[in-house]
Amino acid sequence: MDASRSGQEAASGGRWGALGPVGLVLAGGVSVQFGGAIAVSVMPKAGALGIVTLRLAFAALVLMIVCRPKVRGHSRADWGTVVAFGVAMAGMNGLFYQSVARIPMGPAVTLEVLGPLALSVFASRRAVNLVWAGLALCGVFLLGGGGGFSGLDPVGVAYALGAGAMWATYIMFSARTGRRFPQADGLALAMVVAAVLFLPLGLIESGEKLVRPEVLALGAAVAVMSSVLPYTLELLALRRLPASTFAIMMSLEPAIAAVAGFLVLNQALSVNEALAISLVIAASMGAVRTQVGRGRARKPGDGDVVSGATPDAVLAPAPEESLPETSRK
Repeated sequence: MDASRSGQEAASGGRWGALGPVGLVLAGGVSVQFGGAIAVSVMPKAGALGIVTLRLAFAALVLMIVCRPKVRGHSRADWGTVVAFGVAMAGMNGLFYQSVARIPMGPAVTLEVLGPLALSVFASRRAVNLVWAGLALCGVFLLGGGGGFSGLDPVGVAYALGAGAMWATYIMFSARTGRRFPQADGLALAMVVAAVLFLPLGLIESGEKLVRPEVLALGAAVAVMSSVLPYTLELLALRRLPASTFAIMMSLEPAIAAVAGFLVLNQALSVNEALAISLVIAASMGAVRTQVGRGRARKPGDGDVVSGATPDAVLAPAPEESLPETSRK
């Protein structure tokens, strides 16, 4: 029985292995960002809060069916961690979608990445991270046109920065949830918490629009592209890809978001915005590499987090010990 199951898993791994772990991560990044672009196009029909509600609800339904998490046998502290994780997830998604309703996707994702980047810089406490922080600040300065954020909606900028702060919070509680719950059980339960929290907001804003067939179909597509598919692809990739490589690749998300915004929403970037995104990507990659070096200098299990610019992943120094909980924006 076990041998048969192992053979089936090996065959499945072989099929996915043809694409390669790097290809799987890139495919996940493309999926989540193009899913976000589709979500922006649906907002006129369902509203920003409505599309977040549909995305979280469908993602929670799929994860509960696939993961079948146990709801018994957990302590009060376990449930407190899952609830906090779900609140962070709801805040991260809600603020991000409010942002992309007002400013282009490329700048929005770039500003959001500052949250995990700041977390990595502060966690590392190494002088070299001042260089990465400086690069990121240069990128933010250019993103605002070289003189504040006059070129971008300030409310959209505030939402993006708030989403980044919630992303950093999400990373911390993702790590705690991963230690308390097996497999992806904690992620599935947290997704349910986030969906329940957002349901009243979606109903207030969109009402009966949420149950229109075309809106439901698009909401389901966004959930699959932005949550279910990326999570599955990244989980498969992380079985054969070093956590540090995964983190660096995730730093490319702002660039992928810019491409998705251009192709789907006709959101062209100025020269300053393109350079700003490049600087923030470079800062994110540098911070991740610095944190990886620090993690290798210590013994595995010291508890360092190699998060850097990983959008929805918490990466331990020794990737073989545990896989990150991931849930995409």
